[in-house]
Amino acid sequence: MFIKHTLLPITEQLQRERVADFYHHMNERRSVRQFDARPVPKSIIEMIIKSAATAPSGAHKQPWHFCAVSNAALKAKIRMAAEAEEIENYNGRMNDEWLQDLKAFGTDENKPFLTIAPWLIIVFKQTYGLENDQRSQHYYVNESVGIACGLLLAAIHHAGLAALTHTPSPMNFLAQILNRPANEKPFLLIPVGYPASNCMVPDLQRKSIDQMATFFE
Repeated sequence: MFIKHTLLPITEQLQRERVADFYHHMNERRSVRQFDARPVPKSIIEMIIKSAATAPSGAHKQPWHFCAVSNAALKAKIRMAAEAEEIENYNGRMNDEWLQDLKAFGTDENKPFLTIAPWLIIVFKQTYGLENDQRSQHYYVNESVGIACGLLLAAIHHAGLAALTHTPSPMNFLAQILNRPANEKPFLLIPVGYPASNCMVPDLQRKSIDQMATFFE
């Protein structure tokens, strides 16, 4: 079944204004590791997740599931398990070049933001469909879930909130703690909330358009 596409045409001038406004807004987005404990209403998190779920997906299978955690005890379990993996990462799994690259960001195995941030959104990818014990195929799972995560981060920023893409790999502990089904694998762990009043972020420069894009005209 098909329905009529309803996107209304706009002038080129308005296009230029919109893309410029969106770029400047998104260029202010930064990864944050220092959060305020101020609560964020569940209704806002729900709308953020709904925005992420507008992403395209292979054969419209929508191979994602979002677990939003505000429960303090669950966040404490997640932090404990994540830090255990990070201790292994910083003390053997990561090679010297990786550790050197991370020095500029001042990161280590301690992850207090996992209990301070009011919400943790854990994005799971569904490697196959599973309904009523019936297994079905999913397509382009990583690509589909990756696009959804991009929209999720944009929606978080648009809501005036901060986030961090955290990957304490391996992340299988998330599926165990949150009791997820066998077809779901953790993809990203994203703390969400307001940045702390004294929050500091690295002074980064993004690649120029010439460095990141090639145009064939």
